Amino acid sequence: MVDKEFSFCDNVDRMADKAVDVLGLEKGLASAIKGCNAVLELRFPVEIQGKVEVFKGWRALHSIHRLPSKGGIRYATTVNQDEVKALAALMSYKCAIVDVPFGGSKGGVCIDPSKYTRDEMRMITRRYARELATRGFLSPSTNVPAPDMGTGQREMAWILDTYKHLHPDDINYVACVTGKPVHLGGVRGRVEATGRGVQYVLREFFRHSDDVAAAGLTGGLGGKRVVLQGLGNVGYHAGKFVSEEDGALIVAIIERDGALVNEAGISVEKVKEYLLENGGVKGYPEAAFVEDGSSVLEMECDLLIPAALEGVIHKGNAHRIKARVVAEAANGPTTFAADEILVNNGVTILPDAYVNAGGVVVSYFEWVRNLSHIRFGRMEKRFEESRGRQIIEAIQESTGKVFTGATLGALTKGPDELALVRSGLDDTMRGAYEQIRQMKESKGLKDFSTAAFVIAIEKIARSYQDVGVL
Repeated sequence: MVDKEFSFCDNVDRMADKAVDVLGLEKGLASAIKGCNAVLELRFPVEIQGKVEVFKGWRALHSIHRLPSKGGIRYATTVNQDEVKALAALMSYKCAIVDVPFGGSKGGVCIDPSKYTRDEMRMITRRYARELATRGFLSPSTNVPAPDMGTGQREMAWILDTYKHLHPDDINYVACVTGKPVHLGGVRGRVEATGRGVQYVLREFFRHSDDVAAAGLTGGLGGKRVVLQGLGNVGYHAGKFVSEEDGALIVAIIERDGALVNEAGISVEKVKEYLLENGGVKGYPEAAFVEDGSSVLEMECDLLIPAALEGVIHKGNAHRIKARVVAEAANGPTTFAADEILVNNGVTILPDAYVNAGGVVVSYFEWVRNLSHIRFGRMEKRFEESRGRQIIEAIQESTGKVFTGATLGALTKGPDELALVRSGLDDTMRGAYEQIRQMKESKGLKDFSTAAFVIAIEKIARSYQDVGVL
């Protein structure tokens, strides 16, 4: 499905090249920014059911202009070196766009997790983690993994424990990975973070009436017809939040075995439950099933949210995309060639390097929490509650009005960790949108994607120049 002219890595590089041209960067500096610093390729044996199996894995280190370098670990049969390098580069640009002080990295193992038991996956993950740690590709200070496709809190806990036993004197060992269970140092709100970030991006887009009008739309997010591709962690949360909290109408959901269509709206929660029980969406009773799921990408809608694989929108189908806005919740869902076709057709693209940055933003919060060794809100929550009660009492005395019930509780409640995480994520995504928007206007650019990459390349270039590397 990926554009056959270019690999995933080439597509990312070509977007970076556009930004380099806009900035007029010197060729050597541009090459230093774009190039992957190091790629570790691993072949490691694990005994499975009495037989030795050899697994192939990678960890790509794209940039160390900021430390640690950050990026997820992906378990899938499609994992390869080109993909890992491309995702590592995207992480560098993503972190720069949202002002997270990390470099970019990414890892993966070529494996189908569904074919192995929990104990077998634990052995495989621990061996992979040991290989990374002993080669300097796993550390709270230099390289910090997180969950990605095929991995989650469980795998991060195993990696954490492996690192802890290899480095028992590192008091910051908990910060060697993010996306951990809360009881092992994880932060509340991390699981939903990428999908929540997508929601905050769309909310911010619809706050700017001129951007909405340029996309051929009016009004707010409520009532907008949405086609959602993928019900993994990102797609599920993004679709659930924009429909249940913002009133968007999910008219189609695309999954691996086909798509569901219902113009009256589809419940993301119900479809997710059905998917988990049945292994696919075929047979779901409250929507029409379309076997050729990829064709539903071309359905007329206000918002298309590709939230699964890279390259699903390519030069072969881009000219048939009828969505007014494409919010790239997945990494690289639109190829370079398709991106140009969509822009020329007047489609607004909200780029992946910004839209799905919510995960790394909250990973940053988790990493900071681990290094500080204290839960967010622990010191200030009761103080804020006390201050709130004092303010309410002063208002009641001066006005004679008495606040009771839910209103009183809401006004006096101090912020807990989840509230602080969501607040920080919302502020980050809103601030990044303003930066992208201003860059787009100041440089006279046609699209948000180029503007986002210009911001990323400019920030990384400045960091190199300021320290005298180049």
